Order: sequence, then C-alpha cells, then structure tokens
Amino acid sequence: MGVSSLGYVGLSVSDPAAWEAFACQRLGLMSAGTQDGVTRLRLDSRAWRIALHQGSEDDLAYAGFEVDSIEALCELEQGLAAAGFPVKRGDDELLAARQVQQMIITEDPGGIPIELYCGLMDRGNVPFASPAGTSAFVTGEQGLGHFVVSAPDRERFYAFYCDVLGMKLSDKIQMGPLALEFFHCNPRHHTVAMAPVPFPKRIHHLMFEVQNIDDVGFALDRCEQAGDTISTTLGKHSNDQMVSFYVKSPAGFDVEYGYGAIAVDDATWRIGHYDKMSIWGHKGL
Repeated sequence: MGVSSLGYVGLSVSDPAAWEAFACQRLGLMSAGTQDGVTRLRLDSRAWRIALHQGSEDDLAYAGFEVDSIEALCELEQGLAAAGFPVKRGDDELLAARQVQQMIITEDPGGIPIELYCGLMDRGNVPFASPAGTSAFVTGEQGLGHFVVSAPDRERFYAFYCDVLGMKLSDKIQMGPLALEFFHCNPRHHTVAMAPVPFPKRIHHLMFEVQNIDDVGFALDRCEQAGDTISTTLGKHSNDQMVSFYVKSPAGFDVEYGYGAIAVDDATWRIGHYDKMSIWGHKGL
C-alpha cells in the first residue's frame, strides 16, 4: 500500500491576495475564503486543494498526499520509521486546520514537509464554480495535479517516493547527462517528477489539468491580457502528451496549465524513454 494521490499543497507567499487573484481570475480556481490568516482555493468538490499562507519564502510550504485507509496510513508510518525518515502524528489542531480525519507528518530528502492523510473534507453541497468560467479540472482519483522537485540524491529520493510511498516510474527523459524521471501513484501520468539539478525554489512548477482544450486557450489569453509572464509557449510534451503552457506565478515559480495527458494503466503500461521534453512548442521566452 502507498499514497493514492496528491491531495493538496500549502504555499508560503508574500502576497496571498495577488496569488488568489492569479489563481481565480486567470486560471479559474475558486476561492474557499480566508480563515485564521490562510486563504484556501478549490478545484473541485473537496473543501480545498491550495492553501496560501503569508510568508516570505514564495515557495512550496508542504504537500499533502492522500492515503485510502487508516490501515494503509499506519503501514506508511511504520515504513517511514523503518527507512529512517522522520515521522510523527498530526495533532487535533492540525487535523482541524487541514480538514482531514487522520495524518502523519514526515519530510522528503529535499526537506519538503510531507503530510500523509485520510479523509479530506468534501463540500459537494457547495458545488465548484469557476469565477473565470473554467469548465472543470481533472482531479478525482488523479488528485490535484503534479509538481517537480530537485533530486540531487537520486537513491534517497527513490527510497522515499517509491520504496516507502509506493510510487512507480512512468518514464524518463534523457537529455545529454540530464535525466528527468516521472512517477505515478494513480492513472495520472505523473504526480511527482524529479530532476537531478538544483532549483531556485523547492519546486520547479505546479501543474493543473483541465477537461477542455478551450479552457487552456482562454486561460492563456487571460494571463497574457493581465500581463503575466508566459515562461513557456503552448506545446505538447513527448511523454505524457499534455498540451500546455507555463506561466510565472506571483510567487516566482511556474504553473503549468494543460489538457489531454494520457493515463497510466499499470496492467499494460511500459516504461518510456525519450530524448526531448516536447513534441512541439514549449519554447522558453
């Protein structure tokens, strides 16, 4: 047993209002309001998926991975301890803040706080409604999306994300001496990707996937009209085949916004090997 999806992320941002406006007005997320100084954002029926905390880091503060059962959570707790990773239980105050039933807390080899939880609150009685008119995000069993981390100690990252958390290699993109590796824990092509190079921040980018290609085009138009920096033009990735663009968030790291990624079926999936990031497009600006 392992994690089932990326459930939520917390961001430490110097201007939460700017990040909320960027996410809601341009990308189509829905505000879940501000409580105790934390602004939360929705992508679907879950109570929240993104938490904006006031802070100077402008970076990922923590990532929450969903686990299907309390029994599986206990197994992960034991596995983390046996592998030498720090682990502790979330207290009642933290459970209430995250709106989950049970939680254990650890840290990945790069120092990112990782929260493993069961039972994130569902708010289906208050339907998701995008203020920008975005039709829907791809979530459900595939979770929030994906993020990309720097993994200079490849073996230690493998031990954490694969041996303990149960993720599996989807494929690899080899560009000269640089190898990017992509890992899944559900049908989403990758929930975490690792690069053996340092990043200015904890993550390189955070990805949201929508259910309609027009939503990508409309979001791109809105970002350009708002004067946001388009980091990478519209393009199609070679491995997951997602059509997407990258935009600089107010926190300085990128958000990938895309459509049409292929799904992984472990019964038939064969690990891929590629020599370039994209089939077309994705030109840096």
